[in-house]
Amino acid sequence: MANVEVIVFIVYILFMLLIGIWFFLKGGTGDKSYFLGDRQMGAWVTALSAGASDMSAWVLMGLPASIYALGMGQMWIAVGLAIGYALSWIFEAGRLRAFSIESNDAITIPQYLTNRFLSKSKSLQIICAVIFLFAYTIYAASSIKACGTLFNTVTGMDATVAMYLAASIIILYTFLGGFTAVCWTDFFQGMLMLAALLIAPIFASALINTGAVAVEALPAGYMNVFTSWQDILSGFGWGLGYFGMPHIIIRFMSLKSQKELKKSAKIGISWTVLIIAFAVIAGCVGRKFLGFDQNIADNSLVFISMVRKIFPALISGVLLSAVLAAAMSTADSQLLAAASAFASDVYKPVIRQDKTSEKEMTWISRLVVLAISVAALLIASNPNAGSIMSLVSNAWGVFGAAFGPAILLSLFWKRFTYKGAVAGIAVGALVDILWLAFLSGTGIYEIIPGFVCGLLAAYVVAKADKAPSVEVEALFDRAVAACEAKE
Repeated sequence: MANVEVIVFIVYILFMLLIGIWFFLKGGTGDKSYFLGDRQMGAWVTALSAGASDMSAWVLMGLPASIYALGMGQMWIAVGLAIGYALSWIFEAGRLRAFSIESNDAITIPQYLTNRFLSKSKSLQIICAVIFLFAYTIYAASSIKACGTLFNTVTGMDATVAMYLAASIIILYTFLGGFTAVCWTDFFQGMLMLAALLIAPIFASALINTGAVAVEALPAGYMNVFTSWQDILSGFGWGLGYFGMPHIIIRFMSLKSQKELKKSAKIGISWTVLIIAFAVIAGCVGRKFLGFDQNIADNSLVFISMVRKIFPALISGVLLSAVLAAAMSTADSQLLAAASAFASDVYKPVIRQDKTSEKEMTWISRLVVLAISVAALLIASNPNAGSIMSLVSNAWGVFGAAFGPAILLSLFWKRFTYKGAVAGIAVGALVDILWLAFLSGTGIYEIIPGFVCGLLAAYVVAKADKAPSVEVEALFDRAVAACEAKE
């Protein structure tokens, strides 16, 4: 069975590499092409790429494992994510695309936040790049760790060796095709993830209902969703992350027109709600279907174990490729976002003082992808690094608390200033990290105090600062008008 599954994995991986090679040979030069696909992404590709880059392996492994082990009280994470994702598409996507174009055609989030205020200062770009490199390294580690767990479970391959193999594949097609290749691979991977999460729990439920398998009774209180106010509040807090998650909201900027936005939003929201709902169902059904096993809970193996128990090798290989898809689709986006932040926002303006060629920028970005991958591998292979879910939650909290308030205020508040953005990003990130380090025992997810403090700091500093210039206010008005116009 393992041999057949491995063959399916290899075929799938080769398909992903061919996409990277195709876009490398097809061409597209310059940093705008490599980092943003020349703003030519259609509705379907944008929607599924945003979703797939968001839903890393934790949605197939970490979230079902939390439901499996701790019960339905963990479903509030899914509720918060669904609400936050929908709100980001409805209120943030169109404005961010329009504002980034008016902001000197910005191609990265730090670049947008600087150009939005017509600032010559590079301090915000440097702060953003540091946060990017730190948080994305942790985030990428969770995806690489998931790949190692998958190969170790299926083939018995050493998990560390599997992590190196997976990282090499992700690096290669990110190297070759840049943003366009990443979006198209994410599109196919998003389709596969949805199919796998729909099929596995439905078949397991059918076997349970027909009495084809012996099932274990759920423990008392397992189905109780109202476990504690901390779980509920923290679950909703996860939704705040979407407003400042660079590798997701960069997709909003890549849409080729405002017309595509409404269609893309419907596709993206529908896909995400289905994915999250069936991840919860998979955890609950898996508890009945598999019974409780500490190894399954500790190593997030609910989905993998369920698929291997139900299906023959060929089908299980295809469905388990969804775990690879989830891990790869998020890791590639994270690596590209971090590389763009360093190359466009630190190397080009600060180190080289804008004396770089497009070719040099592309190769510097590729070297950053390699460096972050190596650091992520070291974290993932450390047995004390934590679970897949904990790695994701740590990175998610930093991004949401740091960038969410600043980006939202920049899109909706005409009086917002550059100094307010710097204060909001710095305070949000700092409070998030300090809460995690010293107050995590409260049971409140650190993104909530981080987001609130970042928002307050941004508002207070902006109000104390002098009003924006006439030119900055004019930029705001043009962006709002462009957002409301039909292209």
